[in-house]
Amino acid sequence: MKILVTGSIAFDFLMSFPGKFSDHFLPDKLDRISVSFLVDSLNQRKGGCAANIAYNLALLGERPLLMGSVGKDFASYRKDLENVGVDTSGTREFEKEYTASFFANTDQEGNQIASFYTGAMQFAKELSLRDFSRKDIGLAIISPNDPDAMIKYVRECREMKIPFIYDPGQQVVRLSGEELRRGAEGAKAVIVNAYELELFKKKTDWDHEDILRFSEAVVETRGEEGSVIQTREKNIEIPAVSPQQVLDPTGVGDAYRAGLMKGMIHGLSWEISGRIGSMAAAYVLETDGPQSHSYSTKEFVDRFCHYFGESEDVRRLFSAE
Repeated sequence: MKILVTGSIAFDFLMSFPGKFSDHFLPDKLDRISVSFLVDSLNQRKGGCAANIAYNLALLGERPLLMGSVGKDFASYRKDLENVGVDTSGTREFEKEYTASFFANTDQEGNQIASFYTGAMQFAKELSLRDFSRKDIGLAIISPNDPDAMIKYVRECREMKIPFIYDPGQQVVRLSGEELRRGAEGAKAVIVNAYELELFKKKTDWDHEDILRFSEAVVETRGEEGSVIQTREKNIEIPAVSPQQVLDPTGVGDAYRAGLMKGMIHGLSWEISGRIGSMAAAYVLETDGPQSHSYSTKEFVDRFCHYFGESEDVRRLFSAE
């Protein structure tokens, strides 16, 4: 059974600012912001939430099915994803458009100011989960994408009885309260960061208990503080793995989602699945860009057991591949 990954596929343009953004905002002038940051570096990377998740799933031994809309500049990106083990047959190329692009400027404290150009992503709603066989899909994730596409994919998952994770991410801002509520209904998990969770609650007028009436779990990522997985029975604290170095936070959350899904589709507990996610996230934080890292499954398992303690479940999971 495959993991179906839907969401954005994009090129990332990553910049580094040698200071703190907060030093350059005037509290009494926030209604008239006009500021430019001179950056030290600019790097183009392959990114997009769905592609990042799929990349990490491939490193973890899966062959995920990537579903998304791409542009005329996607050929080399497709080849790189296929080489690592991602099935890109679920992507559709729109020849008159460019692939979506993410522009992120990161300061010395890890804060980001970003913009996103939709490009071919605006046509994601023309794709359908019905193009795939239900029996081939064991788990899907609805990650940030064109809002209409996200609404459509959630509906199709419910209609086709495909277990899914609802990951609205930055589109919490765009989606209405009613759309967010519908997205959570029937989900295996709703996953958001701490800020997105508060915004989700405000827009839906729901609290944790309300979300858990419709979803099996709420997964809240908290950066260096790790994550919390709340189910109807208990709260599970997942510690962040201490990175060997910190280079770039872009894509860390996507790697966490990949690790979480790796455990989920193989029937592991929420705790172990979350820890796999935490370990996968550390590798991204240690490299420059969301798809610059690599490791063997043996390296991953050895590091996991060194950090979290010996786990027969994890060793068995990866040795079976």
